[in-house]
Amino acid sequence: MFVGALTLDILLGDVRSLKQKRSAVRPIVAELQRRFGVSVAETGDQDLYRRSEIGVAVVSSTAAHCTQVMDACERLVAGRPEIELLSARQRLFSAEED
Repeated sequence: MFVGALTLDILLGDVRSLKQKRSAVRPIVAELQRRFGVSVAETGDQDLYRRSEIGVAVVSSTAAHCTQVMDACERLVAGRPEIELLSARQRLFSAEED
């Protein structure tokens, strides 16, 4: 079993309140969940208007599949015109068998 963790640091466009930020981040989180079946949450920078950190978790039987899903999630977020992807960090964990 492999677990992939993807951390996305994003800069939001014309956002001037936390309410506007929520309305910008929520569709991104929902689309990632719907399209890829991953676990997603806003994990950081929750008190800043224009910055957000989104965490994505993937569980798979192969490392290659985890990496493919994380790459696809990163491409989807990077392709959104209303935000700028500042950084993306992928980590892969494996469970050792007995």
